[in-house]
Amino acid sequence: MSTTTTDTVGTARAQRPAPPPAMSPTRGLIRATLRVHQSALWFWGLLVVLIGGGLLWAAGPGVDAALAEHVRSGCTPAEYCGERGAAYNKYGLMAGLGRTILTVVPVLIGAWAGGALIGRELETGTARLAWTQSVTPARWLAAKLAVPAAVIVSGTVLLTLLNRLVWWREERLRQLSGTRDWWESSTFIGHGTLATAYALLGLAVGVVTGLLVRRSLPALGVGLAGTVVLAGVLQTNRHLLWPTETVVSKSPEQNWTGELVDRGFVTGTGERVSDLTCDDFSCNRRSDAVAFYADVHPSSHFWPLQLVETGIVLAVTALLVWAAFRLLRRHTGDVV
Repeated sequence: MSTTTTDTVGTARAQRPAPPPAMSPTRGLIRATLRVHQSALWFWGLLVVLIGGGLLWAAGPGVDAALAEHVRSGCTPAEYCGERGAAYNKYGLMAGLGRTILTVVPVLIGAWAGGALIGRELETGTARLAWTQSVTPARWLAAKLAVPAAVIVSGTVLLTLLNRLVWWREERLRQLSGTRDWWESSTFIGHGTLATAYALLGLAVGVVTGLLVRRSLPALGVGLAGTVVLAGVLQTNRHLLWPTETVVSKSPEQNWTGELVDRGFVTGTGERVSDLTCDDFSCNRRSDAVAFYADVHPSSHFWPLQLVETGIVLAVTALLVWAAFRLLRRHTGDVV
C-alpha cells in the first residue's frame, strides 16, 4: 500500500465522528419507564392541566360571579334560599371537582401502580428482561418508584396550591352562604399536605400489591381496595390525632364553632355523659345535668391535624417501600 493511500485512510479515520457515549443503565431505565407508561403520564398531565385551569377560573371570574349572584339574592346562612343560581352552580361544580380529584387520585394511583407499573411487568417477564441488561432488581424498583413519585408530587402540589387559592378567594362567599366547612374530608385533604402524602401512599400500596400478586388484573383490584381501606382507617380516626378543646356552658345550645367530636352533659358528681343528640328538649329534662359540654376541633387545629396525619401517612408509605424492597430481595436474591 502506498504512502498516499495510507495517509488517506488515516485522515478518514481521524475525521470519523466519535461514537456517542453509552447511556448509563439508570438513565436508560428512567427513559424506558417514561416510554412504557407514557399513556398514563399523558393522562395525568392532561388531568392536571384541565383541573388546574378550572380552578384558576373558579378563583377568578367564577367566584366573583357566584358572590355577585348570592348578594343579589339577599339570602343568609339561616334562610332557605331555594335552588342556587346558575353562576353559583358552575362555580361549585368546578371548585368541588378540584377537591374530589385530589381525594380519589390515591385510589387511582394504587390501582395503576399495582396493575400496570409492577404487576404487568412481572407477569409478562419485562422486569426479568431488564434485570439481565446491567440493571439490578433493586435499581429497577427504585426507578419504578422514583419516576412516578416525581410526576405525582409535582401534579398534586400544583393542584393543592390552586385549591388553597380558591379557598382564600371564596372566604366572603362562605360567610354569606354558610357552606363548606374546613373539616369536610375532601376540603381537608385538598387544601394541605395530605393530598400529596396520600398519593404517595397509593403508589406504595400498589407497588407492594404488584410484587405480592404478580399479575396485572388481580393486582389492580387489590391495589385499589388496599388503598381505599388504608386511607379509610386513617381518615376515620383523624379526630383522635390532636387533643380537642372542651367548651362548657349552662345551656345545651352552646356557642362553639368547628368540628364537633363529642357532646353531652355533666352530672353533679362531675361525670361526663356523652350524648351527641343533646339539645334543649332532651338534656334539659335530665335532673342530674348541671352543665353541658362539647369537644370540638376549632379552625386553628387545621394544620396540627394536617401535619400529624401527613406524618403518619408518610411513615406508613416509607414502611411499605421498605417492604417492597424486602419482597423483591426475597424473590430475586438481590442484595444491592
